[in-house]
Amino acid sequence: MFDFDIPFFRPLWVRLIVVTICIGWGLFELMGNSVGFAMIFLAAGFYAAYRLFVTFDPEKAKGE
Repeated sequence: MFDFDIPFFRPLWVRLIVVTICIGWGLFELMGNSVGFAMIFLAAGFYAAYRLFVTFDPEKAKGE
C-alpha cells in the first residue's frame, strides 16, 4: 500500500515525525470517542513504525 523504500524516508527525523503524527492523530481521535478513525490511524502508525524502524534498509532507500 505504501512504498517506504524511497529516499524521502532515509533521515531518521522524517521517520520519527511520520510515525508520531499517525499515532498522535489516532490517540486524538480516540479521545474524541471516534473509535473507527482511531483504529485506522493507529493501525497506520504501527504499520509505519514496523516498516520504518524494524524492516527499513537505508541502503535500499538510497535512490538513484
